[in-house]
Amino acid sequence: MRVLGLDPGEKRIGVAVSDPLGITAQGVEVITYKSLEEALARITEICHSYGVDKIIVGNPLKMSGDRGSASEKAEEFAEVLQKKLDLPVEMIDERLTSGSAEKTLLAGGVRRKKRKAVKDKLAAVLILQQYLAGMERNKDE
Repeated sequence: MRVLGLDPGEKRIGVAVSDPLGITAQGVEVITYKSLEEALARITEICHSYGVDKIIVGNPLKMSGDRGSASEKAEEFAEVLQKKLDLPVEMIDERLTSGSAEKTLLAGGVRRKKRKAVKDKLAAVLILQQYLAGMERNKDE
């Protein structure tokens, strides 16, 4: 089962996809967009290209666990995705993924300009890997 992981933002969406067995996540790209329709069209292409069965969308909750405006926008985005693509869409808590992505890139010595270009894609990988790890744990129980 192929799963798509998305880290949605106002200007960019990080995209990752699982391997066919749903074990590992790989970064695909960062979609830079001006309109939601433009982003949805590219996500649709990616879903068809990889044969995606499910989509996971990062939900940027506040550190307290409360929803904020970014979380509400992500939830609206997930609803639109589900209607447009007719695929199951789930939300997953992504409070620390962007920070983790930044730290990983810094530790790897990636320069600032390059970090900006890949941070959202790495955040999508972390979101998807978190989801896949949770699925694996649930299988073992």
